Amino acid sequence: MRAYLTVWRLPSAPVLLLSGFAGRLPSAMVPLALLLMVQQQTGSYAVAGLAAATHGVAMAIMAPVLGRLADRRSPRPVLLGQVAVYPVLLGVLLAAVLGDASAPLVIAAAAAAGAGTPLVSGTVRALWSRVDPAVRPTAYALDATTTELVFVAGPTAVATLTVLAGPAWAVVAAGVLAVSGALGIATSAAMRAWVPAGGPRTGLLTTVLAPGMPRVLLSGSALMLGFGALEVAVPAFADAAGSPGLSGVLLAVWSLGSVAGGLWFGARVVSVSLPRQYRWGLLGVTIGLVPLAAVDNPWVLGALLFLGGTAIAPTLTVQSSLVGSIAPARATTEAFTWLSTIAFGASAVGAAVGGALIEGAAGVSGSLTLAAVGAALAVAVTLVPGRRPVRGVVLRDTVAA
Repeated sequence: MRAYLTVWRLPSAPVLLLSGFAGRLPSAMVPLALLLMVQQQTGSYAVAGLAAATHGVAMAIMAPVLGRLADRRSPRPVLLGQVAVYPVLLGVLLAAVLGDASAPLVIAAAAAAGAGTPLVSGTVRALWSRVDPAVRPTAYALDATTTELVFVAGPTAVATLTVLAGPAWAVVAAGVLAVSGALGIATSAAMRAWVPAGGPRTGLLTTVLAPGMPRVLLSGSALMLGFGALEVAVPAFADAAGSPGLSGVLLAVWSLGSVAGGLWFGARVVSVSLPRQYRWGLLGVTIGLVPLAAVDNPWVLGALLFLGGTAIAPTLTVQSSLVGSIAPARATTEAFTWLSTIAFGASAVGAAVGGALIEGAAGVSGSLTLAAVGAALAVAVTLVPGRRPVRGVVLRDTVAA
């Protein structure tokens, strides 16, 4: 625990952790609350699903653009601008849905709200990339663990508020959390000390194509594709087992396993190079996913999900460390937003393909197999030789292994 206390005592660390947690919760709350709210108002799962997906896609597309702007100027004005605009966009979305607006208007409002979602995750990771290298891995581990908790607390909060007051109030709560989190980060001492890195303007894909980044992004895409398939398969598994209510419990157990693994990993000092740590982490995730397709008991599945989940947060921690070391100094926020964007996109694809497999002859086991295949592909991507970064000997040694 001493390592975590060291991070906690860093200037602005409590603000980054707590505000980062609050500011990230809407990403796990709004899509689900929007899905429930639109379905409740329209009676159509098709329109509800399209609205939720449009919200997420708009958020993912806009994030790198805003990250690029944040790196040039500073994330502070971007966050403050979003603090002012985001509540208005959520209000328009609520008015469209609750006012029984046409489906195109609801979807347009969902896209606008998604595009205006505060740039919390990429900003927080970019700020962690500027702390003392000696404690940076532990900071990233705490960040990854916090992110896992978001996907436990977010859906739980939506479910509770929906039962007590309705899904619209979950959207309102998400807006309050987003504003408070973004405002806390924007006014923190760490943000006030931000000095944009100099350098010439580059093309839109320069950061994505930086030496080492394609492998991280492609492997991350394959991993998240597998996770998307798993997130669809678990509810289907619980339903087929006659216990649909267990789906939320099983997914929460999976995330809690990741939290446990992240806390354990963050307190370790690892001498192995980052790429090798990343490869071994992905292999650990793969091993944890392989036996799931052969399970037919929800309690056994829960136990395996917890055990397999312990490799997730450590792997994502190393992934963040890799991106922080690879990304050009002038584009750290943009690099982390690209990581978030590919995570959402690949997860959505995995969910869609997994759903198709569940509805087809392959069934739930087919979707669970896809989850393991995605993780295995991620391992394979890390074995493909790539270009070395050109920034310094230490970085070359770190990334090229």
